[in-house]
Amino acid sequence: MTVTLKLATSLDGRIATAAGESRWITGPQAREQVHRLRAAHDAVVIGIETALADDPSLTVRLPGYAGRQPARVVLDSRQRLSPDCVLARTAREVPTYVIATAEPAAPLIAAGVRILTVPALGEDRPDLKSVVQKLANNGLSDLFVEGGGQVAGSFLRCGLVDAIEWFRAPILIGGEGRPGVGSLAVAALAEAPHFRRVEVSQLGDDLWERYSRA
Repeated sequence: MTVTLKLATSLDGRIATAAGESRWITGPQAREQVHRLRAAHDAVVIGIETALADDPSLTVRLPGYAGRQPARVVLDSRQRLSPDCVLARTAREVPTYVIATAEPAAPLIAAGVRILTVPALGEDRPDLKSVVQKLANNGLSDLFVEGGGQVAGSFLRCGLVDAIEWFRAPILIGGEGRPGVGSLAVAALAEAPHFRRVEVSQLGDDLWERYSRA
């Protein structure tokens, strides 16, 4: 099982302005590389807030690509995902999972969404270690986490992130912008998650930094 975290941020680690504007922080070459990375994983994982705000498809969209599409996974404890959203409407074409902490919702099941239930932690958040294990049991071992700052912070806090693919644009948004990584509850530097930089490339105006767990 491997978990790769994708971040696409400004130089100061922001994924959006205070008003939520985020398209597009990085340029077309960086976004194209993200699609290649999606294609190399079993599933793309996001949180429900990203799903509700962006209504994404999370598919691999590359010129001439005819390979396998990764499954789409939404962390959605209370099953707020609408049966009318893009993910649900295409669930019979591309496997789509909702990770819930309650009984499966009939409208999502009717749309073809697969509901996986896991134990809840504080604030009714899914236990991510159980999430990773349950997805692996369903044949989804290589996960590509593209969620917002809260999802990124949650995976990092649990020590589940094996690698980071960080796309960094040459802009500054400032402290009022939305952070790419949410709270980690780090009280001392020794407690901070440590990673080793393994590669740096330039994609247009952006930097692509690759990290593995130290």
